Parts: sequence; structure tokens; C-alpha cells
Amino acid sequence: MGLSKRSIKADFPIFNDSDLVYLDNASTTHKPQQVLDAILSMYTETNANVHRALYDIGSQATERFENSRKRIADFIRAPSEKEIIFTSGTTESINLLGRTLGNDLGPKDDILVSEMEHHANLVPWQMACDRTGANLKFIPINDKGELDLSEPDRYFTSSTKIISIAHVSNVLGTINPINDIAEMAKDVGAIFIVDGAQGVPHQAVNVQELGCDFYAFSGHKMLGPTGIGSLWGRMEILERMDPFMGGGEMIDTVSMNSSTWNEVPYKFEAGTPNFVQAVGLGAAIDYLESLGMDTIAKDEKEITDYALKKMSQIEGVRVFGAAKNRSGVISFNLTGVHAHDLAQFLNKDNIAIRVGHHCAQPLLSSLNESSVARLSIYVYNDKSDIDKFCRSLITVKNYF
Repeated sequence: MGLSKRSIKADFPIFNDSDLVYLDNASTTHKPQQVLDAILSMYTETNANVHRALYDIGSQATERFENSRKRIADFIRAPSEKEIIFTSGTTESINLLGRTLGNDLGPKDDILVSEMEHHANLVPWQMACDRTGANLKFIPINDKGELDLSEPDRYFTSSTKIISIAHVSNVLGTINPINDIAEMAKDVGAIFIVDGAQGVPHQAVNVQELGCDFYAFSGHKMLGPTGIGSLWGRMEILERMDPFMGGGEMIDTVSMNSSTWNEVPYKFEAGTPNFVQAVGLGAAIDYLESLGMDTIAKDEKEITDYALKKMSQIEGVRVFGAAKNRSGVISFNLTGVHAHDLAQFLNKDNIAIRVGHHCAQPLLSSLNESSVARLSIYVYNDKSDIDKFCRSLITVKNYF
């Protein structure tokens, strides 16, 4: 069974009585009523600090919060919910790793990323290298927008200690061969981190089958609230890592001169967590699983293929990236029209796309572009959205 777009759109208040065509889902997604209801219920029925209160609503809040941790673990097939750390999102998750794992490096060690990384999976590693003297290396991309792994021995060496790669490019839509990279990382004894911000919202993810050591993602890109995300990590590595921040909850004992740490995952969750947002993320996962992740991936591929075909018929459209294995992210430019002008004209037709460097300036430099337009598809988009987008694109082309 496919997705019923009419019934799905009815779940999202922003689409009620609106002709909005929202094609900026790689940036953030809208929220179904089920998620909004879960958030409102927390604030109106069980608003109390978690892990601290012995009274009823405090216990209820803690139970809902920890149930969301379990939902996330099940969703990504983690061995244990204790391996799920709540963060504010992918950016904080990778910074956490940069500030913990990265501090163990030295001048003879290498960190390996790729040319297509989002700044959130590049800048923290630059900062780690600045602190420790470690070296940052890059896997280049080929002319199709895929990672060039034709000479792996150039990049995966005995000096490689940390590898951090996007599951899916937020610009090119390329789905990277995570299993293959995991094997290469294992061969050289490196820790392998996956930026799953564009991965887990769009396809079924099993972290045990992927073979990575850490997987990070954000709630707001998968129908959940902003300000919440998760980092999964292998327990044996988490247990030997230092905390990222100090404060309440992450401690076991504290004296005026020293402290000891709480168990995993709590030693990485200093202060009051975003427990309301975490419950909202759990509700978003419930919603996605009610649709079926395999069904979502199949539907997205169908609409993406349809969009690519329609766009190829418009003279002057140049699409960036032609990976065989790709997601519903399509970056392009229209000859003779600046990307920012294009977005403003599309906005007049109530069509929302993203333009700019998409927090991936090194990638755009390799494409010899300073700004590109991007449409990105999710569960509430259908072929009529693509038709309207393409008609508007033709109108803009003819105007210029």
C-alpha cells in the first residue's frame, strides 16, 4: 500500500486551507497534530522535571521521557536504550564527539571526513585538529556526486583514528555506502561516526547492520520538535569517554574538589533535558512507523524520479549530482537566474525551497558555485506539488 497524501496532509495544521507547496524538508519538516498533542499533553498534564521529583506528575514525566528513549532505540535498532543520548540535534551530537573523542588525538593522528559534509560535520573536526595538532583529511567526490573510494588506501591508513561521514548528502542527495566505509574503518581500527540528519528521516536505519560506532540525528527533520536530537553510540566506547558538559544529573558524587560521573547515558546529559521535546520526538517516531519507513522510502523515490524527469524537460535547468543511490534532495540552478531571485519568484506562488550554500561551502566550491537552489521531498509531498513547482519554474525562466 502506498501513502494516502490527502489523509497525511490533513494531519498537518499548516496545510489546512492552504495552497502551500513546501519543498524545504531537508532544512526542517512540519509537525503533525499527533506530535503537537504530545507536546501540549506534557505541558498541561505532566510538566515536572524528570529524574528528580517523587510526586506523581514528576514520575509520569520521567516515564514518558524514558519511553521516548526506548522508542528511539527501537527505531534505529540500537542494542539498548542506554546507548541513546539526548542532545539538541546532530550539531551538538557531533560537537560532543569532537570534544571527547577528539581530545585523545595527537599530531600523528588523522581525522577523515568527505568533501560533501555539512559544516556541522566539518567545523567540529577542524576545531579538534586545532586543539590537538591532528590532521584533517578528505575523501573527494566524483563527477556523479558520489564518494570517490577508488583508492581507499590513500585515505584509510593506520594513522586514521576517526572517520565521520554523512549518511546522505544534504546538497546532492547522495546516499553513501555506509556499510563499505564501516568495513574500511574496521580494517584500520578507526572509530566511525555517521551524520544521519538526512538519513534516518527517510529510510529504515539499523545501526547494528550499518556497522558504525556512532549515529547522530535531529528530531526536527523527521516531523519532531526543534531543539531535540539523539546520539547513538556503542556502550563500550561511551563508557570510556569523558563527559561533554558538567552540571546536574551527569554526576554520581560531588565534593568541593572533585566529582565522579553518572552511568551512561546520563553522564552526557547535564542539566534539565529537553524532556518535552523528547516526548514529541517519540510521537514523531510513532507517526513515521505508522506509515512504514520502507513505504516512505519507496514513495520518496517515486516522487524524486518524477521530479528529476520533469525538471530535465525544462531548458536551462542544471541538476547537481547524479548518484545512482540517492534520496529526495535535488539541488539545481536555472541558467540566467540567480538562485535567490528564483526563490523569491517561487515564493510568490507559495512554493518554498531553499537557496544558498546549504552549510556546505567546500562542496559548492568543488561545484564552482556560490549558491544553488534545492528542493527536498517528504511524506506530505505528492506529484501535484512537483507539477506546480515546475510550472512556476517555467514561468520564472520565461520572465527572465
